[in-house]
Amino acid sequence: MWRNLAQLVHYRSLIQSLVARDLKARYRGSVLGFFWTFVNPLLLLAIYSFVFSRILPNRDPGTTPYPLFLLCGLLPWTWFATALVESSASLIAGGNLIRKVLFPAEVLPIVSVLASMVHFLLGLVVLAVCEIVLAHPPAPANLVWFPVAVLIQLVFSTGLGLLLSALTVHFRDVRDLVANLLTFWFFATPIIYSFRSAAVQRYAWLLAWNPCYHLAVAYQESLFFTDPFDHVRGLLGAGLVAVLVFLAGYWVFDRLRDSFAEAV
Repeated sequence: MWRNLAQLVHYRSLIQSLVARDLKARYRGSVLGFFWTFVNPLLLLAIYSFVFSRILPNRDPGTTPYPLFLLCGLLPWTWFATALVESSASLIAGGNLIRKVLFPAEVLPIVSVLASMVHFLLGLVVLAVCEIVLAHPPAPANLVWFPVAVLIQLVFSTGLGLLLSALTVHFRDVRDLVANLLTFWFFATPIIYSFRSAAVQRYAWLLAWNPCYHLAVAYQESLFFTDPFDHVRGLLGAGLVAVLVFLAGYWVFDRLRDSFAEAV
């Protein structure tokens, strides 16, 4: 396992090439092309903002301006959800590559995670524009924690992607299970509501077991709230969980590696 894990560094050029290919293929033949990277978060923002500002307006006043608060959680969640769904099916979709003896199968779920991360990073342009338009810039001191949250989410998503992709090869129901689980996971994460509300704080002991809870809080504190960052312990705890999930996911992937070519 450790030898295969160390060899990932040697595959960085291959990973870069496949990420570029994935990004080009995703919008091939579309009129807007890469502009969908900016249009998609804007459409999500418009829908959620309308629902929770007009139809269900009762919310924490601390989340004003609400569209900006919402975007701080929606962008990383979209990365996370897309990465899990696409990485879980990556080995099946890339079956022709896996059958090649020297091809490192773990590259495929990693590429899915990284390609989704690129869209997330490009979506930050929309967030920056919204912060300028709404005159609500983040606290500069809090921005230090933003790359930490991104790194933790990258490790966590990659670990889950490796695990799910390996299991999906043998159990095709995993893809449907992931899609349904993500719906529950979304509402168990403070994205459309504030973690600071009294109702959420009553269940903080339960929500604290959700690594995405700590990531969402870290993104909101670093990009939206202007008071000092106050979630260091929770974020570092999520980082520890991310490392454990990555190691466990890669261990399962490595154990099942020899069965992929035949199963796909």
